[in-house]
Amino acid sequence: MTFRACLTGIILATVCWAASLSSASAATSNAGDGRWVNPISDVCWKCLFPMSLGSIQLATGPQPDTSNPASPIQICPMGILYRVGLAIGFWEPVAMVDVTREPGVMVNMGGFKIDLGRTGTGTAGQSDRPAAGAFYHVHWYKYPLVYWLNIITTAGCMQTGDMDIAYLSEVDPTWNDSTLAMILNPEAALFNNLIAQGACAADAVSSSAGLPLAPLFWCAGSQGSMYPFTGFTSGEFSPLESSLLVTERMAFKMHREGLVWNSVGADVAVCHEYPSPIIPKERWRYQMVNMYPATNSCYPFGASTQIWGSTHNSPQSKKNFGYLLWRKRNCAYT
Repeated sequence: MTFRACLTGIILATVCWAASLSSASAATSNAGDGRWVNPISDVCWKCLFPMSLGSIQLATGPQPDTSNPASPIQICPMGILYRVGLAIGFWEPVAMVDVTREPGVMVNMGGFKIDLGRTGTGTAGQSDRPAAGAFYHVHWYKYPLVYWLNIITTAGCMQTGDMDIAYLSEVDPTWNDSTLAMILNPEAALFNNLIAQGACAADAVSSSAGLPLAPLFWCAGSQGSMYPFTGFTSGEFSPLESSLLVTERMAFKMHREGLVWNSVGADVAVCHEYPSPIIPKERWRYQMVNMYPATNSCYPFGASTQIWGSTHNSPQSKKNFGYLLWRKRNCAYT
């Protein structure tokens, strides 16, 4: 048995053991709502598909596929040398996201709470009172599940590393200030009008039917507008919809800040990832893992929650949610 296989076994055993103890530990603490995500039973494994070789689809999945390179063979430059690989495409779980109204609650890590001190205005008491709008904090975890399980063995075809807390909105001053957020999204002023927002209806229909419309990058489909990159939502009628909106905004924000890159393009672009300040939202999908895991399907960004959301949006909850985010990966497999 290799060292990596042993390490993978230790990681999974530790996570599963922690998941089994989460209920007991939550009962003896003042933590918020949350549970440890089981990396085996809480994951929609068929969401790895569709899988493709070049433009040939090898396996179908629960949602439509995005475009793929035409040729099944890719030649990738490596300095003065080249490597030859197969152009494979699949969907990879790359991140988990906490969405919470209570600062510091790590929903996907058992619900324990980090004391972050003062985290700005707009959050006090929201978990206990109704409001026309709401404010949510978001935590972004690196979650390279494919790497842990050795499903793909070429490092260039997957995200590697350990589980890590990559982003906490509580320590980001732009997350609760729309004026400061304009530093990252100055183009938001161009789409703050009825015509631009009305176009989002088409994106909502397209997202719910299959894939969102890439040209309408300012739209979050059925959830509303991607702008601004803040945790504020207006006219909230569904905490579940609001939690998805801020999740999609955070994914866009991570792209804009260069913390998440893209991996598709004309042939040779599958050899390397590259910065993509405008989110290719058709290449993202989500799956709920907290509080009620949805293990049978995943959904495109902007898709309506009317079909599945009623059983995952309890009125008794503290408005804490957790999502596993899947991203389309195109690469040259060697």
